[in-house]
Amino acid sequence: MQHKTISGSATSRRTFLGAAIGAGFVLGSSGLWSPAAAQDTPKRGGVLRLGLDGGQTTDVLDPGTYSGSVLFVAAFCWGDRLVTTDPATGEALPSLAESWTASADAKVWTFRLRKDVRFHDGSAFTVTDAVQTLKRHSDANSKSAALGLLSDIERIEDQGGDLVITLSNASADLPLLLTDYHLQIQKNGGLDDPADVTGTGPYKLESYEPGVRIAFSRNEHDWNPDRGYVDSVEILVMNDSTARIAALSSGKVHFINSLDPKTMGLLSRAPNVQTISTKGKGFYSFLMHGDTAPFDNNDLRMALKLAVDRQEMLDKILGGYGTLGNDYPVNEAYALAPTGIEQRVYDPDQAAFYYKKSGHSGPIVLRTSEAAFTGAVDAAVLFQASAKRAGITLEIRREPDDGYWSNVWNVAPFCASYWGGRPTQDLRYTTTQLSSGPWNDTRFKNADFDRMLFEARAETDEDKRRALYHDMAVLVRDTSGLILPVFNNYLNASSTKLKGWVDDIGNDLSNGQVACRVWFDT
Repeated sequence: MQHKTISGSATSRRTFLGAAIGAGFVLGSSGLWSPAAAQDTPKRGGVLRLGLDGGQTTDVLDPGTYSGSVLFVAAFCWGDRLVTTDPATGEALPSLAESWTASADAKVWTFRLRKDVRFHDGSAFTVTDAVQTLKRHSDANSKSAALGLLSDIERIEDQGGDLVITLSNASADLPLLLTDYHLQIQKNGGLDDPADVTGTGPYKLESYEPGVRIAFSRNEHDWNPDRGYVDSVEILVMNDSTARIAALSSGKVHFINSLDPKTMGLLSRAPNVQTISTKGKGFYSFLMHGDTAPFDNNDLRMALKLAVDRQEMLDKILGGYGTLGNDYPVNEAYALAPTGIEQRVYDPDQAAFYYKKSGHSGPIVLRTSEAAFTGAVDAAVLFQASAKRAGITLEIRREPDDGYWSNVWNVAPFCASYWGGRPTQDLRYTTTQLSSGPWNDTRFKNADFDRMLFEARAETDEDKRRALYHDMAVLVRDTSGLILPVFNNYLNASSTKLKGWVDDIGNDLSNGQVACRVWFDT
């Protein structure tokens, strides 16, 4: 077997997939991406207070159950994953695993783990902790949100001090799957106590009040010196947007999330406040069930796709804080994103042509709610008006916010929806377009698409993989029930005293790591 050492901080994905996997050696590096790169020298000290929405009184500390912004940020305060990602490119980089290799068929992966890491209580991090963590999350009876990501794992073993994972199906993306935020490494995998967050991260848990407050203090013995600059972190649950803005404006907190686009201009003029707009992978959408009349007619689906004025939605719903969508769920934030696909635009004449061709007549019911996404009701009204100009009548039904995700989404045949990003195109498509996927919310079932998805998952030649993803995107764009007008930016704001913010294409809140990356310039 040939061996090739590749720097984790500088390798392109072309080298990573094309040369390294084919040669048998995938990635080796002891270097770390530094959040302070190309910025002022970070200063240590201070108490960082974040006012975040997305916290509930029912939240628990078991990372397998995490959802919402509050626990997303908390996960990176106390824990580490085996693999992290480059914030600019999304490629896999070392974390608790300092290097990894793969067999030529990408089914057997060997991870060499760091030897210099200790948990908050002083005990040494070992390969056993990594093995048990992954076993707990991948167990068939697990309730972990990461279970689906690990479904192809056959064996997880300690082989001579290395972590070895054997897959039933080849996956060139396994390191990226291990970047999921639910997979924070716990002592003995959390088997003794799933809610024990004595981790290896930059901060130690001090107190936890579900739905109210989480407090952390700095881990003075953190193995990674390029993070954890403040002395302590306090996450305050603020689910009300007005309360968050007031708290930031008054100086009660230093950072807030989930801003309405309409408030960005006002906040940007406020003293001592800076607004933050970050491009990402999340998108606003309208979903049609392709197996349910009248949406089982592709001519009707095409008519509705052409009846959306995407630019108007970008301007009026997002205030320009986003990019146009093209009816497939991948944008340039994803590695190997397709290029050269013609942008679909509002065309009432063509929409009328396909509508007539479909043979449908009468109103079409579109269900919506502010629970779907910020401005979803107004977006539906704009859709109604633009469709009317094509001779298509949409009947808008506003549903209660409470219960929308259980009673309407994935139940009603035509509704508004929102999706955040996934680490890879494979995961994005597997979640919502694979025929057998439980969250296939457009009921898209296409044998050719499924075949290409599995072929791309195992393909280690980057050019071949890119070509497959291109064809998959076109197939979804032209035949599925997904109407995707816009990708939204993530909108946050902070005190001007706060420095070190890192735009991270992985997800909102600097991919959950805002508390670990920022510092005070005082």
